[in-house]
Amino acid sequence: MLPPWHSLLHSIDATDRGLEAAGYIASRPISTAVYLAHHLQKPILVEGPAGVGKTELAKALASWLGLGLIRMQCYEGLDESKALYEWKYGKQLLYTQILKDRLGAALGEEPGLDAALARLHGFGDLFFSEQFLEPRPLLRALREPGGAVLLIDEIDKADQEFEAFLLELLSDYQVSIPEIGTIRATVPPLVLLTSNSQRDLGDALKRRCLHLHIGLPDARLEARIVAARVPGVEEGLRRQLVAFVQQLRTLDLKKLPSVSETIDWARTLLLLHVRELDAALIRDTLNVLLKFESDIEAADPRLAELLQAAARESVPVR
Repeated sequence: MLPPWHSLLHSIDATDRGLEAAGYIASRPISTAVYLAHHLQKPILVEGPAGVGKTELAKALASWLGLGLIRMQCYEGLDESKALYEWKYGKQLLYTQILKDRLGAALGEEPGLDAALARLHGFGDLFFSEQFLEPRPLLRALREPGGAVLLIDEIDKADQEFEAFLLELLSDYQVSIPEIGTIRATVPPLVLLTSNSQRDLGDALKRRCLHLHIGLPDARLEARIVAARVPGVEEGLRRQLVAFVQQLRTLDLKKLPSVSETIDWARTLLLLHVRELDAALIRDTLNVLLKFESDIEAADPRLAELLQAAARESVPVR
C-alpha cells in the first residue's frame, strides 16, 4: 500500500515545486535525485562542502511531505546502541526485583530440573522482549507507520565499522535484533546521508545509494535562494550582495563562503537597513561571510576591487 504522500512525488517538476514551497530552492539534479530516491526506494548520499544545504534538504523534504524528520548525527565511536536500539536497563532491573520474589515459588512447583530450567528460560525470553526495548533513530525510522525522512548526518565522521552496520538497512530497509528477530519497514523511510568528504566512504555503502553532489551555486540560483530565505531584501541589494559573494569565492581562501553564510549576510544587511553596499560596510560585516582571520586579512585589501567587479556583474536575475 502506497503512503498518502506518494502522489506528491509524481514528477520531477512537482518535486521541484514542492521543495520550493517548503522554502528550499533546488537545482534540477537535486529534484531529480529526490524523485528517483522515492520511486527506486534507494537512499541518497549527499556530498558537498559545509553550508550548501545538505541538511536543509532533508528538513525541507520532511516539511513538504508532512513527515517526521528523524536525525542521527554521526561521530567517531558511534555504535548500534546509540543508533539502533538498547535495552531499558532500569526497567529490567525493576523486573528482576519483582521476579526474584516469585522465582523460588515458580521453580519449586516444577517436578524436575529440566522443567524448572524450561520455566526459567521463559522468564529470560520475557526479559529481552519488546517492552524492554528502547528504539534509537534507525529503529524509530523503520517503525514509523506512515514513513519518515531519516537523516544520517555527516556519515564521514563515523567509523568504517558503522558503515558496514548500515548496509542491511540501506539495502533492504530492515534491521536484525538477535533477541527479537528481523524488523522490516512497512513504509520505507526516505533516507539521506550527508558527507563533507572528510574521508573516503566504502564502495559497499556507495553502491546502495544514489549519489548527489551539492556545490556552491551560481549567481542565478543563489539569488533565488536568498529571495526565498530573506524575502525582505530589495532586488537591487540582493543582486549586489550575491555578486559580491561570487567574487569573494574567486580568492584563494581557507574556507569559501557557502550559501548559509550568504543567507546570514543578507539577514545582517537587512537588520542594518542597508540599501547599497560600500567597502566600509563590507569590512565591518566581513566576519559574517569569512570564518578564519587569515581569510579576512587576505580579502580586506581587495574589497574595493571585488566590489567594483561585483557592480559590473550584478545584472538583474530572473
